[in-house]
Amino acid sequence: MLDSIQGIHHITAMARDAARTDGFFTRVLGLRRVKKTVNFDAPDVYHLYYANGSGQPGTVLTYFPFPNIARGTRGAGEVSTTVFSVPEGSLAFWEKHLAANTVSGVRRGTYLGEARLYFDGPDGDGFALAEAAEDTRAPWQAAGIPDEHAIRGFHSAKLTLQELGPTADLLQLMGFREGAREGGMHRLVRPDGNGAAIIDLESDPAAAPARQGAGSVHHIAFAVADAAAQKVVREALVAEGFGVTPVIDRDYFLSIYFREPGGVLFEIATNEPGFARDEDPAHLGEALKLPEQHAHLRAHLEKHLPPIGD
Repeated sequence: MLDSIQGIHHITAMARDAARTDGFFTRVLGLRRVKKTVNFDAPDVYHLYYANGSGQPGTVLTYFPFPNIARGTRGAGEVSTTVFSVPEGSLAFWEKHLAANTVSGVRRGTYLGEARLYFDGPDGDGFALAEAAEDTRAPWQAAGIPDEHAIRGFHSAKLTLQELGPTADLLQLMGFREGAREGGMHRLVRPDGNGAAIIDLESDPAAAPARQGAGSVHHIAFAVADAAAQKVVREALVAEGFGVTPVIDRDYFLSIYFREPGGVLFEIATNEPGFARDEDPAHLGEALKLPEQHAHLRAHLEKHLPPIGD
């Protein structure tokens, strides 16, 4: 069991419109944009990061807004629902707030006995809010959402798969333990995790493979403290037969990637060095930050990347 994995680090998704995406997560959900940079592999596309005030691992949702991308199609082999944690008693506030902002798909529901508020993102993304009574993570406090209702970070993520067993076995290797089960739903929990330590698996044997596009999760990343812990995890995964990439420096964390048995792209990301690496903590996400290999493109990118909110 790999006890060094702490829970979710970040979740990265795809969108169609950068300004619309930015407005939704900053003004409607009340998250802080903690980094404005570009896709390492396609520098003409933003990579936008939204989180709590410090960009704490376990609170970070990131987006690649590709202009003209087709909308994704839901199916098996994807993170189908990203669930945020809010304080106990907050769902009524959010139900009214989301409706007032004409958010689509707002509806109450339950999942494994937990009350939830489901809603759609700008591109049909699958989101939910779940109440957590003892979530001590500090929210971003400058977006107009009352502190007593503000999002604390991720509660969990749900993966839809044709078959649960191999993925459940992998997550147990990664330090997650058996939680609740009900029908085709299987919860795994990382004890003493970082607050974003629940992965729900849901089986749909008849589902066609998901097709990625706008509104789809590109990958889910799991947190480790540092490069030494990441090395241990990589060696264990390789020993189990997974095809794991070499370590890739993403400026704000070190990353390795591999495809889990159900088809979802997993990443293991370090908590270090964090988003204050190249910006004052009071001004995270304000200036366009470029990885070194794309620094020579600054003039072109500042002219051609679409403007987004302050």
